[in-house]
Amino acid sequence: MTAPHIQQAADALHQARQDRVPIPRISESYGIKGLDDAYAVANVNTQRDLGTGRVLSGKKIGLTSVAVQKQLGVDQPDFGVLFADMEYVCGMAVPVSTLIQPKAEGEVAFVMGKDLDGDLTWGRFLSAIEYALPAIEIVDSAIQDWRITLVDTVADNASCGLYVLGADPKRLSDVTLPDCGMRFLRNGEVSSEGSGAACLGHPLNAAWWLAQTMQKVGAPLRAGDLVLSGALGPMFPIRAGENLQLEVEGLGRLTCQTE
Repeated sequence: MTAPHIQQAADALHQARQDRVPIPRISESYGIKGLDDAYAVANVNTQRDLGTGRVLSGKKIGLTSVAVQKQLGVDQPDFGVLFADMEYVCGMAVPVSTLIQPKAEGEVAFVMGKDLDGDLTWGRFLSAIEYALPAIEIVDSAIQDWRITLVDTVADNASCGLYVLGADPKRLSDVTLPDCGMRFLRNGEVSSEGSGAACLGHPLNAAWWLAQTMQKVGAPLRAGDLVLSGALGPMFPIRAGENLQLEVEGLGRLTCQTE
């Protein structure tokens, strides 16, 4: 049985997204305390969505910036689930008007080529990654003015919104991820810059943390799963009618139009 405060918090977040109207922190409004409660809230809404026919496409990793971790008083990332209907590909129009308060960030995405159940080693993990892609994650929060705590963002499915993927996959052996530079342009002007090192020192560090975490919770990564490994630079607010262009050194360029 789901505890009443967990169900009530999940219902509030679900309704906020349905109405596209942000709400106060559920950590305060519903007494959601700690990560166990937060992930329980997120899982209620994941199961709700699966029950309506939505299909999982992978996982996203959040809080990969050491500075943000210190700000929130944590020493590890968090994760959320991705659904197939969140996914867009380079060149597509992306409906950010369906979100509440969207922001964009540039990332490296990994696509798994093998299941990662059973004994997990660094070697098995590396061999399971089929390829890497540049990705735009459009994050979104149901919490008013993005005034999130760790508990609030975890309960809100790690502030998932939509994501856009590049169309030119690269093997890991063909790129040097910690050294890759990132430039993110909005309407032709640079809005964010960074590098692979901004993501836990190396995007693979973040993906390795996720692989270990998902195995511990009994939901190991599977072949075909997408992993959004975390921001390479600061996120910035976006709105409909903008052109976004992400450049990640070694992984190529990705563009989309918001609507």
